[in-house]
Amino acid sequence: MAALRVAIIGTGFMGRMHAHAWRTAPRFFDLPVTPTATLLVGSNAARTALAAAEFGIPESSDDWRSAIARDDIDIVDICTPGHTHAEIALAALAAGKHVLCEKPLANDVAEAEQMAEAAAAATRRGVFSMCGFSYRRTPALALAKQLIDTGRLGEIRHVRAQYLQDWLTSPDAPFTWRLDRERAGSGTLGDIGAHSIDTAQWLTGSTITGVSAMLRTFVTSRPRLDERVGLGGHGSADAPREAVTVDDAAAFTATFADGALGVFEATRMAAGHRNANRIEINGDRGSVAFDFSFMNEVQFHDATLPSHEQGFRRIDATEPEHPYAGAWWPAGHGLGYEHLFTHQAVDFVRAVTEGRTPHPSFEEAAQVQRVLAAVETSAASESRYTPVEGARS
Repeated sequence: MAALRVAIIGTGFMGRMHAHAWRTAPRFFDLPVTPTATLLVGSNAARTALAAAEFGIPESSDDWRSAIARDDIDIVDICTPGHTHAEIALAALAAGKHVLCEKPLANDVAEAEQMAEAAAAATRRGVFSMCGFSYRRTPALALAKQLIDTGRLGEIRHVRAQYLQDWLTSPDAPFTWRLDRERAGSGTLGDIGAHSIDTAQWLTGSTITGVSAMLRTFVTSRPRLDERVGLGGHGSADAPREAVTVDDAAAFTATFADGALGVFEATRMAAGHRNANRIEINGDRGSVAFDFSFMNEVQFHDATLPSHEQGFRRIDATEPEHPYAGAWWPAGHGLGYEHLFTHQAVDFVRAVTEGRTPHPSFEEAAQVQRVLAAVETSAASESRYTPVEGARS
């Protein structure tokens, strides 16, 4: 193969980000073949044509089925709302196309497991797939993974993860598809909580085996979206309101297969936090901590040092020896959010051309979906909730 030709399905925020990544990847990384964003597919022909010109993609279409049928498309990159993932991915795999699908993989466990089974069958034919949990490609988090895998933390005991946003804090923030259960599957839980779940299972190498959870919807209706207003904007005070059918916030404890205890929180209602994705892992030999607000650094504590030398120290993950960093700027010149998607494209291209399963696989993403479902089941079950006796309501 001289090139891998990509059809991006979806023209929104993620479509724009993926287009940038496919364009950037071969310019900074030595790849065995060159990926090229050839076609952009959206639901509206005119808007999609405008977006394709803006993204630097030569062709556009409003028919994803015809895109999959084309012989000159090698990769189908799915950047659409969750309720469309399964149909597009299954059709693409059946047509022999490699598939990159945004997270969460699907809107329910049944669809996710169907996709994982189809992906496993396609792999045996040399057709590969991957789910886009992009935070895995942060150099500092990838360094944390190396520290854990080499035993620097020892036996893992605690996982605590937070994903805090505030773009829905105002009750007049406009309604979007992310607040519609039929399209999004779930709210904060599936949108950003899924990232924390994937990161925790990936870092520890252990799956979550049980949860005890609570979900909240603080604002039950929102003004209809003015297309001129982006996320974080405000709808008109007299605009018709749409019912919110997903959660605004999720909190749950978790047990891991290796015996570790997890505490998770995800919310779009944490005023002052634009995108605070945090995780800390504690073991009997040390700890690592990461906050995406400071995405180029990881905090590491080595508990094997003499007590008078112990404490968290900051590692600036911008040295050429750090994951991905050597392809970019001189040490100390940090990376940004967009670089994660470039790294994702690089890893996918290398896996496809080397004939190996990319990660996270559809099966790994299906495991995240199982945890999401367990959280919802727990939150809906009164038997998991113990009232405090004598507490005043």
